[in-house]
Amino acid sequence: MTASSQASEAKGFRWKLIAPLVVWLAIYLWPVPPGLNVNQWHYFAVFAAVITGLILESMPVGAVGLIGLTVAGVGGYIDADPNKSLRWMLAGFAESTVWLIVGAFVFSIGYRKSALGRRIALVLVQRLGRNTLGLGYAVAMSDFLLAPATPSNTARSGGIVYPIISNIPRIYGSEPGPTAGKIGTYVMWTAFAATAVTSSLFFTALAPNAAALAIAKKTVGVEISWAQWFIGFAPLGIILMLLVPLLSYLVCRPEVRRSPEISEWAAKELATIGPMSRNEWIMLGLIVLAMFLWIAGSSPDIHLPVLGSNFVNATTVVFIVISLMLVTGVIEFADIVGEKSAWEVFFYFTSLLTLASGLNEIGFIKWFANEYAKPLAGLSPATAMILLVALFFWIHYFFSSITSHAAAVLPVVLAVGSGIAELPVATLAMLCMYSLGLMGVISPYATGPAPMYFGSGYIGKGQFWGFGLIFGLLYFAGLLLIVLPWLQAVR
Repeated sequence: MTASSQASEAKGFRWKLIAPLVVWLAIYLWPVPPGLNVNQWHYFAVFAAVITGLILESMPVGAVGLIGLTVAGVGGYIDADPNKSLRWMLAGFAESTVWLIVGAFVFSIGYRKSALGRRIALVLVQRLGRNTLGLGYAVAMSDFLLAPATPSNTARSGGIVYPIISNIPRIYGSEPGPTAGKIGTYVMWTAFAATAVTSSLFFTALAPNAAALAIAKKTVGVEISWAQWFIGFAPLGIILMLLVPLLSYLVCRPEVRRSPEISEWAAKELATIGPMSRNEWIMLGLIVLAMFLWIAGSSPDIHLPVLGSNFVNATTVVFIVISLMLVTGVIEFADIVGEKSAWEVFFYFTSLLTLASGLNEIGFIKWFANEYAKPLAGLSPATAMILLVALFFWIHYFFSSITSHAAAVLPVVLAVGSGIAELPVATLAMLCMYSLGLMGVISPYATGPAPMYFGSGYIGKGQFWGFGLIFGLLYFAGLLLIVLPWLQAVR
């Protein structure tokens, strides 16, 4: 590296490091808006600075989140008591979703070490690898088939789909970094964008869907069946499942587009590696076990007396399978400790989850929603509903948990909607609930699987934010242009 390039890189680093501080100081010094106190406004300044640091990659994402969490905790923004403030800082490390994400990385180790992931990837490449677009459709269809019976998109996309597809790019010589664009970026983004769609298409594909429906029933009396949920979203959901691989292809622009020789090579590789090994069979059995427990644990009609009637948590399933992987020798504990990507994502997502929840705890989200809703009183019902759905969708940039988003914002939006004459509140509720899965695509922390794909190295940090905005706009437009007229027609 030349002296001039080193100087240029150092200058860029300094600018990226200073920018979050400028954002923090600008908001910190700005007059506190009516309805907020100084503490709430200064906490928001910290949160905004952290998001700026993540977007600009001022330093490793885990470090940005950890620094922001430390500043917020030491500042006593959530609680003036130092001990309570520390407990708040550490609360995110006990979140089940965080450990589910780490577990998904460990699953990936099992797929890799047993060679089962490579075998499955080779089969997919052999059957569909002649055409990169066809490979994208195979990836999207995998999530689609799993979605109705897997109520955690982290378990589904992170625990099953990601560990398998992470083996595909390497077959094409596409590694994280400079060669990611050959095919890795396309495969990873297609999988991530597809799971956002399936999470909204099926009521049982995303756990917060049930929580949101319970809120809607309690708030405005909306109650629908599994089939009604599917029928209401199907016109958009099916179209998106058909379009996502193609749109990802156009946006990601993979360098490898057709490669018939790769398909032939994959067939030869499968013949060379021969029949499945002991560890492959064990890994396959453990994944089937995980899927069964995820499905059984989420169904009120299936009881597991040996494990207890309350055995319903997807993260518990992950710990069971990881323990069995260790006992059977599929992986070693050193493999878990050495999985750098898992622990980077652990610190990053834990910090963001805690910081985002803090916005809700101090009342900032409720204030923002109420302030946004005030001017809607004089608007037409149709315009007011569109703006309320827009608020509900795009405010998710402030959240790293769809469940907490639904709990904090949905009651406010429905309450505001109920106060506007002639506004169809049931339709408003449905649009908001359908947006829960879709909004997961907008940022690297918007939903459980996002940190995994973000940390894979195949999707650049700037790319992730850009792709998220493009697909977020597309999904949001679909809600208004397809789902809204459809709901009005069938009701």
